[in-house]
Amino acid sequence: MTSQIKRGVSLYSYQHEYAHGQFTVEDAVAAAAAVGALGIETLGEQMFPGFPFPGQPDLPDSFYDRWRDLMDGYGTTPTVHDMFLDTKRYKDRLLNLDEMVQSLQRDIRHTARLGAKGIRVIVNTPPEVVEAAAPYAADHGVWMGVEIHSPYSFEDDWIKRHLEVAERVGSDVVGCVPDMGIFVHRLPRVVVERALRDGADPELVQEIVETYNAHGDTQAMFERVERIEGIDPFTLGLARTGVHMIAQPVDTLRGHAELIRHIHAKFYEMHPVEGFDYWHEYSIPYHEIVPVLEEIGYDGYLSSEYEGNRHIEDAEPVDSVTQVAQHQKMLAALIGEEN
Repeated sequence: MTSQIKRGVSLYSYQHEYAHGQFTVEDAVAAAAAVGALGIETLGEQMFPGFPFPGQPDLPDSFYDRWRDLMDGYGTTPTVHDMFLDTKRYKDRLLNLDEMVQSLQRDIRHTARLGAKGIRVIVNTPPEVVEAAAPYAADHGVWMGVEIHSPYSFEDDWIKRHLEVAERVGSDVVGCVPDMGIFVHRLPRVVVERALRDGADPELVQEIVETYNAHGDTQAMFERVERIEGIDPFTLGLARTGVHMIAQPVDTLRGHAELIRHIHAKFYEMHPVEGFDYWHEYSIPYHEIVPVLEEIGYDGYLSSEYEGNRHIEDAEPVDSVTQVAQHQKMLAALIGEEN
């Protein structure tokens, strides 16, 4: 049976090249299109200069005209806009409910004008904001999906409240965007090696890694490290990372099939494996994840999201293009695309 899963890239993956002036937005789109990742996920605040703050005017018509020309030129499709909610914009108070809803409505308008169908709702967005904005989203043909991102899981009360909103307003308007970082079954090597280069204690690092990889009590491990007198910040930081990252069972996806609208296909490190003609992700078991997505009938995008860049930039050149290309090659193989 032919897979219905589609491949895409979050432009977040090319953040290093963009931030260092090596890439334009068009360069990032071109890199994704070159490896057959035709779904383009965007971050307005990161890569669209002039992206408005709450209360400021929307981007001009000319921006969206250029964007449509860019999509047409590379045969790509805008998939999801990643929204952020700056609740602490004012020094003396948080945004109130109406201001948060207005901010989200701005992102809905932006998403619709991009030609995308969905918004990744950042996890700190209150469920009542999403529910209040749901009619506006429906009117604009846009769905909203709360990101299931570590250390949160489907079982957290905060996420359950979001999923209850989806049940009330309908999964065609509100759903979820699971981030595959909830399935980090081995602590990423690039994270561990960076901690060691920075000066972390090798023996404690080994304990932290072994505890995490064995799905042990990482909270107890962190608390023990925290109590060590004079502990260096790099060892403590790695222990804290072991608590923040989580290793949920892949089967947890089965219980939420009807609400999954988009997938953040996070990865930290692609590396060659003997006997395979494509590289593997070290920490996240995509060879288990993709079959489950196939079984539950997922037909959206797997959107590559490279996060290894900032962990290696002190030691070697960052090559997001190759890392994304290898991730896409793996995804293509796993969903059975013909070469």
